Amino acid sequence: MRQVITRVEDELHVQLKEAAAARGMSVNAFVVDALTTAVGATSKRDAVRRRAEAAGRRVVPPAPDETPSWADVEAAGADAGTAVSDALADERSGR
Repeated sequence: MRQVITRVEDELHVQLKEAAAARGMSVNAFVVDALTTAVGATSKRDAVRRRAEAAGRRVVPPAPDETPSWADVEAAGADAGTAVSDALADERSGR
């Protein structure tokens, strides 16, 4: 991994810090994301993530304090139905 050192005006630096904090990101992660967007997405997943971010629709849930047990995960989804499983099966079958 390479490092890039650049100079920015104080006001731009403040704006970068504020924008990164508003998205729950470090300044470095925010700048890398912005530069990647500027030169083109590296994958479809990245492109979707950037579009969601730009539209203010990217949701990044907070990390849990503890990792739930598998039994807790199964119990939480027991009444959720089969929509996700059905969608995954459709995608895997190439429909």
